[in-house]
Amino acid sequence: MGLFDKLKRAFGGGQAEAKPESEEKVVAENPAPQAEVESTPAAVEPAPEEKTKADQAEVNQESVETESEPEVEVAAPTPVQPAEVEEKVAPKPAQEVAANEETKRYERGLAKSRKGFGAKINALLANFRSVDEDFFEELEETLIEADVGFETAMKISDQLRDEVKFQNAKKKADVSDVIVEKLVDLYEAEGENEDNQLHFATQGPTVFLFVGVNGVGKTTTIGKLAHRYQAAGKKVLMAAADTFRAGAIEQLVEWGKRVDVEVVRKPEKSDPAAVVFEAVKKAKEEDYDLLLVDTAGRLQNKVNLMNELEKIQRVITRELPDAPHEVLLALDATTGQNALTQAKQFGEVTKVSGIVLTKLDGTARGGIVLAIRNELHLPVKLVGLGEQMDDLRDFNPEEFVYGLFKDLIAQR
Repeated sequence: MGLFDKLKRAFGGGQAEAKPESEEKVVAENPAPQAEVESTPAAVEPAPEEKTKADQAEVNQESVETESEPEVEVAAPTPVQPAEVEEKVAPKPAQEVAANEETKRYERGLAKSRKGFGAKINALLANFRSVDEDFFEELEETLIEADVGFETAMKISDQLRDEVKFQNAKKKADVSDVIVEKLVDLYEAEGENEDNQLHFATQGPTVFLFVGVNGVGKTTTIGKLAHRYQAAGKKVLMAAADTFRAGAIEQLVEWGKRVDVEVVRKPEKSDPAAVVFEAVKKAKEEDYDLLLVDTAGRLQNKVNLMNELEKIQRVITRELPDAPHEVLLALDATTGQNALTQAKQFGEVTKVSGIVLTKLDGTARGGIVLAIRNELHLPVKLVGLGEQMDDLRDFNPEEFVYGLFKDLIAQR
C-alpha cells in the first residue's frame, strides 16, 4: 500500500471505518430489532442465577406494566461490568503509546504549515472553473509559494495534466486529491532509498559535526541533542569550534550548564581545528560515547569556511578514521526557499550527510521538506517541532506527510 493510500485510509476513507457504532445505529433505526433490544434487558438481564424464584416471578408479573422497575434492578450490575472489563483489558503497549504521541507532535508542529498549505490549495480550487492551462499555471505558482520548490512544482503540474484527464477529475475534491496524491507519490519515490537514521560508531566515540549559517538554531540543536543522549545514559561531550562569532562559545557553554554536559573550548578567535583536536583527544581518553561539534557558519567567505571545515574534518579523521559519523546541516524552516540556497552552498563546501530542519513548528513553510528531498536529495534526519527540550525529534517521513496533508484529505 502506497503512502497516499495510507493517508487516504487514515483520514479520508477512514471516516466511516472510524465509527464502529454505526452498525449499532443502523440496527437501532429498524423498528423490529429495536423492540428486541429494548425487551431483551427486561426478559434476560433481570434473571441472573442468584435471583430467587420469587424475585423472578415478581419481575415477570410487573415487566409489562412497570418496565422501570426491572431497569432499576438491572442498573445495579450494569456499571460494574465495564469496570471489570477495564481491569481485564491489558494496557496499551508502550510502543503504541509512543507512536500515538509522536503523531500528535507532528500534528501540532505542522499545524501552521498544514493550515497555510491547505489554504493555498483551497483558494486555488475555489477560483477555478475548468481544469485548463490557466489552472495549471496558477497551480505552479501556488505550489512554488507553498515552498515545495520550483522543480517539484513543474513535475506536479506536468503529471497532473495527464492524471486529471485519466481519472476524469472534475469536482474540486477530486482535483485536490489528485494534487495531494501526486505530491505524496513524488515525495515517496524520491525517498525510496533515503537513509533518515543517525549513524553511530561501532566502537569508540561517535562524532557529529554540525554546520550551518548563524541564527538557524544550530547551537540550540546541539544542546537539545546533548540532553537527549545524556538522559539516555550516554556520556556526551560538546566542542565549541565556532570561535569566529562573538558569543558563540558562551552560548554553547550555557547550554552545557543547562544540560549538565562538559564543553571543550578555547578563547575567541582561536583555531577551530585546535579546539576539535582537544575535544576528540578527550573523548577517546575518557571514553565518551558522543562528541557534538559546533562550527562557524559564515558563508560570505566560502574559501575560508571551506578550508576551516576541511581542516576540522582532517583532524577528526586522523584521530578517528571512521569519523565524523554525521555531518549535519542545520536549516531554518522559516526561511523557506532560502534554506534550499544555503543547502546548495554548504553542499559545495562540505559533504553533508543529513539535514536538521529547525523551527518547523513556527512556520507555514513546511513544504520545504518536499523541496529538500526532491531537489537536493538529502535526507532530513532531525526536525524541531517546538521549543521544549524534547521537541527535537528524529524525522519520520510518514508522520510528516500525515501532519502536512491531513486536513486536505479529512475534508473529503
